Amino acid sequence: MLIFEKTEYLLRLEKIKEQMEIKGVDLLVLADPANMNYTTGYDGWSFYVPQVVLVVKDEAQPLWIGRGMDAAGATLTTFLKQENIQGYPDDYVQSITKHPMNYVADIIKQRGWADKNIGVEMDAYYFSARAFRELEKSLPNAVFTDATNLVNWVRLIKSHNEISIMKQAGKIAENVMQTALDNLSPGTRECDVVAKVYQAQISGTTEFGGDYPSIVPMMPTGVKTTAPHLTWTDDPYEDEQAVNLELAGCKNRYHCPIARTAYLGNNPSDKLSNIADVTVEGLNLTLDAIKPGMLCEDVELIWRNHIAKHGFEKESRIGYAMGLNYPPDWGEHTASLRPGDKTVLKPNMTFHMILGMWMDNYGFECSESFRITETGCETFANFPRKLFVKN
Repeated sequence: MLIFEKTEYLLRLEKIKEQMEIKGVDLLVLADPANMNYTTGYDGWSFYVPQVVLVVKDEAQPLWIGRGMDAAGATLTTFLKQENIQGYPDDYVQSITKHPMNYVADIIKQRGWADKNIGVEMDAYYFSARAFRELEKSLPNAVFTDATNLVNWVRLIKSHNEISIMKQAGKIAENVMQTALDNLSPGTRECDVVAKVYQAQISGTTEFGGDYPSIVPMMPTGVKTTAPHLTWTDDPYEDEQAVNLELAGCKNRYHCPIARTAYLGNNPSDKLSNIADVTVEGLNLTLDAIKPGMLCEDVELIWRNHIAKHGFEKESRIGYAMGLNYPPDWGEHTASLRPGDKTVLKPNMTFHMILGMWMDNYGFECSESFRITETGCETFANFPRKLFVKN
């Protein structure tokens, strides 16, 4: 059930171990489910309890350690030998007297690694303060290092196989966005349109099915288009009202986010029409200018100079590296398209450029997910960029 050949996982591990050597890390404790997937192939909705992958510099294979009932899932989805899959007893789950990290520490002691330099993902969503405290308490002779995003930076450049999957996610994203637009109409409940979106995300295309995206459909309407990250209600859509659509296609945990704005009615305001034109023009200009060798901040500057000519500014970043991930985010937490980010663009880096213009009483969004090519960039989805007016 591996998504990629075993050789691809081994190549990833080589790159990770190179970074471990640079940072002086002997043993890497991965709690980020995306990084667990990236290193072993493990894929399960089990990240609500503590679980880790241990990458040891001098060991050929990592170790997966998780809840006992999930060990079978690790057997089914990873390339690991059975002895490298360890399940902890269920009385560790949500216990007030012991913690799964005590079990992890026992494994580390048994393997003779208790006095190693240990890297942990201090800022990973699913690595809690208690998890670190218990690990540190149980391994008093270890030296702990913050290894947050060590693997994430290795993930920044995708393999050709990863790009192929992201292209499939792009095809799903096209269908998802079209489904949303087709079902928007005054009188229809917001939740019913979102249900259609979910169905399209999971069904995918006739050639391949989809996966659950890491972020829910964000479809604010009316005055709520002035704010990002709002979802939906059970209210009916109204006539002469805008709807922001920030959606995604997902395949094998790889994402293609896409955002557009629709207007239900005949008379979008001049302000909304103007910001739509400026934003789309800026998106096109910026995408056309991207080349390998540029810095992330160079990309943002093209956009910023464009909107400044029209009297606008945008304080937040305009994009970020993304791809493989689990809830609650599809971003990789590495490179960002913003001032000060001097990450050099290289082929097969993948980004989501989201140009959200959230004004005082209206808003507009348009975004593209793309990869850096040898000569420029290529979007994963092919969908019109405009304000969609549905009358």
